[in-house]
Amino acid sequence: MPKVLYEKRGEVAYITLNRPEVRNAIDLETHHLLRQVWEDFRDDEKLRVAVLTGAGDEAFCAGADLKTHVPEWKDAGPMLARSKLPDGFAGGITRGLHRIYKPVVAALNGWVVGGGLELALACDIRVASERAKLGSFELRRGMHPADGGIVRLVNIAGAGIALELELTGEPIDAQRALAANLVSRVVPHDQLMSATDDLVARILRNDRRAVESAKETILEVIGRPLDDQLRIEALLGYALCGGNPAIVERSAQFFDKTDRGRAGKTPTPL
Repeated sequence: MPKVLYEKRGEVAYITLNRPEVRNAIDLETHHLLRQVWEDFRDDEKLRVAVLTGAGDEAFCAGADLKTHVPEWKDAGPMLARSKLPDGFAGGITRGLHRIYKPVVAALNGWVVGGGLELALACDIRVASERAKLGSFELRRGMHPADGGIVRLVNIAGAGIALELELTGEPIDAQRALAANLVSRVVPHDQLMSATDDLVARILRNDRRAVESAKETILEVIGRPLDDQLRIEALLGYALCGGNPAIVERSAQFFDKTDRGRAGKTPTPL
């Protein structure tokens, strides 16, 4: 069986880590396969959203398969850091290919630990099964995250939860992750994929250029001073308003109360 399953259903790419026997840990081969998948997703104009999950009921991803990664690192010395800068983890979605502006949704079906947490945090929205547990165990092995795990923990949940997860090496459950903003919602395990598909449908109802511009804007403003954030938002937002022909048609649908997924007194289906 392939270590990564990649299926295209209309505008959605479904990517499944397929090594349930090792809790979907990512070895070097899986890392290279994922790079091909992310590049194809980026370049396929028919695809708008990706859904990432793990095979089986036990784990989303247990991180790096140390049996293949540790030998790679053993004699590398300090230059390992420089050689890894363009590459990232899990095919580069954590660093290197992280500027794909199409949305990526993670369906967390079980354990999300180590590099698996880095991978989940590199996705844009995370939907968690009630069984999911999230943790950063690298310090137990004499290392700490180097592929966005600490950066994104701080950006998403703040320094407090980042310090707790990193320094203790203990996992938190799905409900605690929800309270810490690490996941967007928690659902019954058997409803994980249907809930994820519903969320994806709500992304797809929106204009593609607007969705991708919004993601780009969010990534651009992180960590910048307020005046820079406001300038970037204005530049990208008004460039979209002035250059997107879909605005006229979609505004007419709004005025006519026929826009997709409308709620209230004049609802329309997704």
